Amino acid sequence: MKIIAVIGAGTMGNGIAHTFAQSGFTVKLIDVSEKSLDKGMATIAANLDRMVSKGTITEDDKAKTITNIITYTDIKDGVVGVDLVVEAATE
Repeated sequence: MKIIAVIGAGTMGNGIAHTFAQSGFTVKLIDVSEKSLDKGMATIAANLDRMVSKGTITEDDKAKTITNIITYTDIKDGVVGVDLVVEAATE
């Protein structure tokens, strides 16, 4: 299992995506709009910046984590070839 799809880039979804990506998985983060995806990725970047400032991870670790996340607005494209799908979308 190496490729994870996370449906929903909100609070839960971006946290799940962050954790999998930081652990070395390729993550396909899926949401209905680019705006939602941008907000989720900004949250992930801010959380990684906080970890860098605390010395928990390096800048290189941060860059690798961000690189491991690919965003999609089309669920059909986002789930192609994945090993696991995690649903974290709002009702």
